Amino acid sequence: MGKVGAGGGSPAGLSALLAGAGLLVLCAPGACGGGGSCGPPLHPSSAARWAPTRGGLPHLGPRGRAPATPLLGRPVFAVAPGDRALSLERAPGTGASVAIAPRSGRRRRSGEDQEKAERGEGTRRRPRGVLRDRGQQEPGTLERDPDKATRFRLEELKLTSTTFALTGDSAHNQAMVHWSGHNSSVILILTKLYDYNLGSITESSLWRSTDYGTTYEKLNDKVGLKTILSYLYVCPTNKRKIMLLTDPEIESSLLISSDEGATYQKYRLNFYIQSLLFHPKQEDWILAYSQDQKLYSSAEFGRRWQLIQEGVVPNRFYWSVMGSNKEPDLVHLEARTVDGHSQYLTCQMQNCTETSRNKPFPGYIDPDSLIVQDDYVFVQLTSGGRPHYYVSYRRNAFAQMKLPKYALPKDMHVISTDENQVFAAVQEWNQNDTYNLYISDTRGVYFTLALENVQSSRGPEGNVMIDLYEVAGIKGMFLANKKIDNQVKTFITYNKGRDWHLLQAPDTDLRGDPVHCLLPYCSLHLHLKVSENPYTSGIIASRDTAPSIIVASGNIGSELSDSDISMFVSSDAGNTWRQIFEEEHSVLYLDQGGVLVAMKHTSLPIRHLWLSFDEGRSWSKYSFTSIPLFVDGVLGEPGEETLIMTVFGHFSHRSEWQLVKVDYKSIFDRRCAEEDYRPWQLHSQGEACIMGAKRIYKKRKSERKCMQGKYAGAMESEPCVCTEADFDCDYGYERHSNGQCLPAFWFNPSSLSKDCSLGQSYLNSTGYRKVVSNNCTDGVREQYTAKPQKCPGKAPRGLRIVTADGKLTAEQGHNVTLVVQLEEGDVQRTFIQVDFGDGIAVSYVNLSSMEDGIKHVYHNVGIFRVTVQVDNSLGSDSAVLYLHVTCPLEHVHLSLPFVTTKNKEVNATAVLWPSQVGTLTYVWWYGNNTEPLITLEGSISFKFTSEGMNTITVQVSAGNAILQDTKTIAVYEEFRSLRLSFSPNLDDYNPDIPEWRRDISRVIKKSLVAISELLIHKLNLNSVHFELKPGVQVLVHAAHLTAAPLVDLTPSHSGSAMLMLLSVVFVGLAVFVIYKFKRKIPGINVYAQMQNEKEREMVSQVSHPESRPHIPQTELRRPGQLIDEKVESQLIEVPNSNFERNGVLGSCSVFSRIPTEH
Repeated sequence: MGKVGAGGGSPAGLSALLAGAGLLVLCAPGACGGGGSCGPPLHPSSAARWAPTRGGLPHLGPRGRAPATPLLGRPVFAVAPGDRALSLERAPGTGASVAIAPRSGRRRRSGEDQEKAERGEGTRRRPRGVLRDRGQQEPGTLERDPDKATRFRLEELKLTSTTFALTGDSAHNQAMVHWSGHNSSVILILTKLYDYNLGSITESSLWRSTDYGTTYEKLNDKVGLKTILSYLYVCPTNKRKIMLLTDPEIESSLLISSDEGATYQKYRLNFYIQSLLFHPKQEDWILAYSQDQKLYSSAEFGRRWQLIQEGVVPNRFYWSVMGSNKEPDLVHLEARTVDGHSQYLTCQMQNCTETSRNKPFPGYIDPDSLIVQDDYVFVQLTSGGRPHYYVSYRRNAFAQMKLPKYALPKDMHVISTDENQVFAAVQEWNQNDTYNLYISDTRGVYFTLALENVQSSRGPEGNVMIDLYEVAGIKGMFLANKKIDNQVKTFITYNKGRDWHLLQAPDTDLRGDPVHCLLPYCSLHLHLKVSENPYTSGIIASRDTAPSIIVASGNIGSELSDSDISMFVSSDAGNTWRQIFEEEHSVLYLDQGGVLVAMKHTSLPIRHLWLSFDEGRSWSKYSFTSIPLFVDGVLGEPGEETLIMTVFGHFSHRSEWQLVKVDYKSIFDRRCAEEDYRPWQLHSQGEACIMGAKRIYKKRKSERKCMQGKYAGAMESEPCVCTEADFDCDYGYERHSNGQCLPAFWFNPSSLSKDCSLGQSYLNSTGYRKVVSNNCTDGVREQYTAKPQKCPGKAPRGLRIVTADGKLTAEQGHNVTLVVQLEEGDVQRTFIQVDFGDGIAVSYVNLSSMEDGIKHVYHNVGIFRVTVQVDNSLGSDSAVLYLHVTCPLEHVHLSLPFVTTKNKEVNATAVLWPSQVGTLTYVWWYGNNTEPLITLEGSISFKFTSEGMNTITVQVSAGNAILQDTKTIAVYEEFRSLRLSFSPNLDDYNPDIPEWRRDISRVIKKSLVAISELLIHKLNLNSVHFELKPGVQVLVHAAHLTAAPLVDLTPSHSGSAMLMLLSVVFVGLAVFVIYKFKRKIPGINVYAQMQNEKEREMVSQVSHPESRPHIPQTELRRPGQLIDEKVESQLIEVPNSNFERNGVLGSCSVFSRIPTEH
């Protein structure tokens, strides 16, 4: 499955996280390094871009383009800086609102053109597929309606603002801003100079304001003048608690404040922090992930730390979810074992020992796949080349997630787990750049299709981004971009994906000119993604406190386009839309959505913005600074009223950071009263019942310019009578053209009763299930709701036995978990007998006692026939599993003669360690054969038809491991042998390693080069010797005939002579001289080569050298005798006791060619 990057390690991730807590991350001009990232890898704060859940995680999928969380992964925080700044939009209810600063790359304008552009009077662009009427109207066409045009008031008004310069920080190219909000006037700013050549922070400054940003105090002296700060963290449950992290290249320390940054205490660290995760409830509890993959915990807000676990997978650690876990200090994590496997562990933060850890999921899981979100835990396990996904609901036993049978997913991402339901995006076997949306039942097990072919793309960190947006404030409302015939179109649903339809385009354009756009050929399309660059298209915003207002960029036409982009607003929850700007703007919600603030995307400095008090119908121009400002970012005051905004920027590309505080309170003359509001009913194209209820909200009247204050919410809510529209098709059912839900061809409805026992009952599906969180009552509810039904008595059917990991192999001496599966049958009254095939069998009285699998340990290797027999009063069934039990193959040694004659059969044997490893496959290459010989036996026989040196290679395949060994064999017309041995003092210097034997072979070669036809005579006279080291002479003897024939010197052969010394034993017990000869031997030319034999396993018994007699030449044997007596090495058992070292030589081989003269 695809890996989705977490916010923890990326600049985008931190920016997103910080924005959610009144934090903003900025980059100065040219500070983005050209790589699309703002500075070094940043760390996440617990205050997430998407609203934090009870588990301390970023919320998976509220507002903003669906943060496709990989199944398994954390939410995608897909934002990267533009040319000047990195600024983000905050999720509803999570703190500050952040608008997007101007982007680079726009065509520059000046003078009158720029003024026209700011008020939307630039050159008009015609969206594709849209017909606009000009001049005289044809009969039946729409006429221009000035009342529907967006109105712009060109009179310049002035906002109350103050400007403060961060003097001395002109070189600093990064800034992190925190605004506590919620009746707090404190703002903290950390500016840094990041050197992209050095890859580190070289300077930093800390600023603090206590008057909403009017003035700031520099705090470098309070944190240490030489201290370089790298990160700013804020406790999400107590904004007064601040944590600063120093640059680890200088020192590893924390600075902690409990008074909103007024004073600090420094604490040294003995590890380097990579990311932090704050507890969702306990303000002092923190998890810290170190750069060496260790997880630490602190119960004292970082003052003391305790190691929890080593080898933790990055971003795969979670606090327990309140409500699902009884222990608030429980930590969920994914850890790697010493052999590289991943496993899901839980333990308490202050007691995480080997004995106290739990493993909720049996066996290993796929790496980087654990997700703990709300009431759900997800893991992935791949077997048979296919990923399988498992879910645990409210920490109960894991169950495999059920998609339609032939969905065959190759990638899955969890989008949302809101309201006791899982929203997932699945890429099926035939999809590449699109995903299908699936929605689950309450337990997260059974999934049904919600929408096909939703567009996807890759985020800045390679994360998968799904074009799905959940509208804030209205339950069950989503926008999605679907790909149809290579065209991407925007669809909307009001009932959690049960029904989707296209967006109706505005009737008129910005000036009131009619727009001809007929469904389904033409519609409005919106950009739903959080762009990699916040200054490109992709802006969409909604708020919980303004449930009817949606602002987005997009275009009108037959498909979504990256050109002809305009800004649109809906004030009735997506039913109708109005064009508000012809170019992209960033829009902030002030006063609970009572005021919309728009700031144009431009590369030029600006001093104006636009305000709307009537949900985007009209806009007034306001100046917020007297000097045009290059805007880097905008941060709105966190809290309920949000009437103060801070604009960050530069007057020039080399000036200090300029902080412009804009106070909007002056534009209101009073607070709203009851008579300033009107009722508004939520509806979907006239249908008032949304998610089974009628909801009426109160809105401020458009002509009233009063301050709303706190959000009032819905005035009233009334449940609706249930209709067929409140029900979706159940798992295994598909909706047909007549609207009915009928079983899919692959689905057997009776299979849902397979876990049912005689005498019990189960819910028999009607083919429908009520949309989760739908509040309808009565009506067809009884007709469509699943009915309790008595469990039928059934004979066992569809019995299977598999391993828990889906493999057909197990390791000797290790637990293997076998799982018995039964499609149908009375599980409570069924007798089960399992025979493991190794003489052990077990019996069970019902299947429920085997839910966690059957564990068994095999003590021998081999193929075992595992059988299971299931019986009840109505019948029986059986199943067989052939299980291959192996042990790891550690070494392969190829045993064969070093020399042979033509056309003589040669035996080659692969010797294994350990000798019994299970089922093996042998692949042999020999001679000049280009095709290998594949066998299941470890020995083969073959012949050579010509003289020469030949290479033999064997590869042994054992499971996933393949080992090989290669040897060389000499082939001659005929040869004779003389066995040699050495004086006992040689073994005193034998370290028993192959390198030593190779060096000795070269010394032996030198000693034999000087010997001619008197070789045999010299050997018998003990006159052949070599110098091992100064003062150490080693004698070469003719050995006894016990192990091999000696040399025949009868003058009956001719041809070139060959001398070969072979060591076939563990420690030089014997050496054979093998040669092809002529009648006269005028001299010897010796070539020596060491044979690297397997230590301690290749031994040939011979007598000790002191008992060796002289060998007369009449006792020499002929070639046939030599081959028949197997000159090759022999395998024998070697006990652990020490060998006698007298007269022992390491394995070595000396090949000698003796030239002759006629």
